[in-house]
Amino acid sequence: MTKERIALVTGANKGIGFEVAWQLADKHFRVFIGARNEKAGHAAAKKIGAPSTFLKIDVSERASVQKAAAEVIKEVDHLDILVNNAGIIVDGDDAILRATPEQFETTMRTNALGPLLVAQAFQSLLENSSGSRIINVSSSGGQLHDGADGWSPIYCISKTALNGVTSQLVAALPKSAVNSVCPGWVRTDMGGANATRSVEQGAAGIVWLAIEAPQHLTGKFLHDRKVIAW
Repeated sequence: MTKERIALVTGANKGIGFEVAWQLADKHFRVFIGARNEKAGHAAAKKIGAPSTFLKIDVSERASVQKAAAEVIKEVDHLDILVNNAGIIVDGDDAILRATPEQFETTMRTNALGPLLVAQAFQSLLENSSGSRIINVSSSGGQLHDGADGWSPIYCISKTALNGVTSQLVAALPKSAVNSVCPGWVRTDMGGANATRSVEQGAAGIVWLAIEAPQHLTGKFLHDRKVIAW
């Protein structure tokens, strides 16, 4: 008997997260649609259909993450795929020398701490999988190798930190494949209408890492299925 394949996608009520959840469900995964907005999360799960279940989770709040994990543990005994997609850009994130502590802390809490809290809370389920995978949705804006250009600096720093989380999770979860991925500039609420990529194109590399990439591919930063510099 084939074991049920199970995935959790955070920030899955819209944009890239919704598209990833949709594609995983289409590949016969049971998908938990992680979202903090209950109305939007339920609507997304209803649109995707039976293989999906709404899961209320605010990745910036430890209590919410732990409650969500407890709910999932009641229903399943393992988790094969964790896609840490939830992310934000705060208003006014346009100049590092004007950044406020509140802007910085809010962004880091969701974009960098959030994925760590989720990995911690779901560790037991991930370790019960025969080959779990964690995909952290990052950004080329977080790369350090050729310097910054000043765009949304707090957001970019948070993605640099997320890449650090990825590296540490590789060491902590040696049986899992853990990677960061840049989806590119995508036409979402965050990316805007002028972005160069469709949501389907943005989701493609994430879904590839979830399903098709070799399990031994771990500890990398990828874009369009190719390893890029940190």
